[in-house]
Amino acid sequence: MTGRIIIDLFTTLDGVAQAPGGPEEDPSDGFPFGGWQAPLPSEAVMASVMSGMQTLDALLLGRRTYDIFAGFWPQHTTGPDGAIGQLFGRVPKYVASRDAGIRLDWQGSTRVGADLPAELAALREKHEDVHVIGSVDFVQTLLDAQLYDELQLWVYPIVLGRGKRVFPDGATPHNLRLVHAETGDGGTLLLRYAPAPGEVQTGTM
Repeated sequence: MTGRIIIDLFTTLDGVAQAPGGPEEDPSDGFPFGGWQAPLPSEAVMASVMSGMQTLDALLLGRRTYDIFAGFWPQHTTGPDGAIGQLFGRVPKYVASRDAGIRLDWQGSTRVGADLPAELAALREKHEDVHVIGSVDFVQTLLDAQLYDELQLWVYPIVLGRGKRVFPDGATPHNLRLVHAETGDGGTLLLRYAPAPGEVQTGTM
């Protein structure tokens, strides 16, 4: 079995993926728009998210997102969020960190980061669909090294002008291949990309 590493991000039209879920999610660098996704509900986005949950069999998270999830989901295994809470509690959780001494109290959690390419290759052999949710700082590492199989973006019709972007200035140039595009309600778009081989080419038109 060769599984996939799938990156899931909510993003604005100008590529900002910082703190869509709430003001306290990631206020670093004085980001004033935490929770920007909440006023823009989309049934299509939620349906797509739930569809992805059907095959998710492991989580791969950056340290900040892991701490947020570990503080929230174990207390939400019943009610409206119960199905997701139970799933996240059940599947293995891999946390990217260089700190070998970090405490990972959420059941089923393991640190990765000593040799990320080798560790992700091993995860592909163990799991079918490993999802990276949020974790925008860690995502930069995966994108720069092309250590992913699919980049899934839910794009919202809003421009923030500041915040952590999916592809910030200085990102490693590389090609991508669009594998799926879908228009949702409320002006949202679902865009799925895979890495494409070769260096970025230039020319004259």
